[in-house]
Amino acid sequence: MLPELSRSGNPREPGARLEEAVSLSQAIALNVVDSEVIRVRAPRPATLFGSGQVEMLRASAAASDAELIVIDGALSPLQQRNLERDTGVKIIDRTGLILEIFGERAATHEGRLQVELAHLEYQASRLVRSWTHLERQRGGFGFLGGPGETQIETDRRLIRDRMAKIRRALESVTRTRTLHRERRQRAPYPIVALVGYTNAGKSTLFNRLTGADVMARDLLFATLDPTMRAVELPGIDKVIMSDTVGFISELPTQLVAAFRATLEEVLEADLIVHVRDISHPDSQAQSDDVYDVLAELGIERDGDVPIIEVLNKLDLLDEDRRDGLRADAFHIPVSATTGEGVEAFREKAAAILLESSSVYDLDVPVTDGRGLAWLEAHGRVLDRQLDGETMRMRVRLAPVDHARFAAMAA
Repeated sequence: MLPELSRSGNPREPGARLEEAVSLSQAIALNVVDSEVIRVRAPRPATLFGSGQVEMLRASAAASDAELIVIDGALSPLQQRNLERDTGVKIIDRTGLILEIFGERAATHEGRLQVELAHLEYQASRLVRSWTHLERQRGGFGFLGGPGETQIETDRRLIRDRMAKIRRALESVTRTRTLHRERRQRAPYPIVALVGYTNAGKSTLFNRLTGADVMARDLLFATLDPTMRAVELPGIDKVIMSDTVGFISELPTQLVAAFRATLEEVLEADLIVHVRDISHPDSQAQSDDVYDVLAELGIERDGDVPIIEVLNKLDLLDEDRRDGLRADAFHIPVSATTGEGVEAFREKAAAILLESSSVYDLDVPVTDGRGLAWLEAHGRVLDRQLDGETMRMRVRLAPVDHARFAAMAA
């Protein structure tokens, strides 16, 4: 059963918000037997909902034989405990639900560590609850503290110790990934990061561009761990394309912090591609959420790193809307499923990466046929003069290509 919390000031259409909440629940294979919007005009500190609404929840859960109620909003520990007492059913809020999804989907060692850390931070404020998962762990510890220590104090200490251990492990993983990133920067190739609201079609576009087989399904949070592939763009023989975790409204603050390392590829990007599901009724609100998360990461819309918007799922629109988007000079409409507009996107991305190119005066031995051919292929030769055994050339190159040529000539 899935009631959706609706408050005034939320820019989303309640029906679309409810549909997203249902999709979030289905993302971890919950069988949703009922869903409805419950409007909260005056939130109650003890239960969030009014007494009549709580009774309606209890009756509806009993009639549906529901084992779980998902509240698509934030609950305090007190509200969660009281609602469980009054309805007789387990309660989970939006933050807990998203944490469950991330816990199920994280595939890499780092991803699993980040999810566990976020989950422990979330649960640390809910020590009034039954800690069955910690009870299963206690048998392996061999010690639980001195005499007189209360159960909550024990739980708190176990959580604190486990969080410290996870943070140490994450520091080690981050150091290793930093070395890998520095190795890539020495290459060096431009990095293009795909970002967007969850289920916007980033992975489908990534697969079409790279020929990869990243999980791409009509499912929220299908991608949780960053994936990178090398691709070729017009005029650029190698670009590192990065597919990232999807963003979502009201992303738990624990996950913004925990997944900052996962999103470091975005911080290092030469170009950010914001993929939007233009067919979604809340596309603009989703876009605002993405920019809010980017701002939390220190990336501004008009900052140093260029951002282009790709309006995906063009194939789901009627012909009039498609024609209107095709005439839009500020966005790139595409269908990652059919391939329409993808070549225009590749050309636009390449143009932006090459915009920062500079003119270099280079002296190349005439015997260096490979170097001369490389400059012809990767730059624009503006002038050349033969001076004995040396070809003096004026070439327009992207800084990354100039660095690569210097490394080749060294």
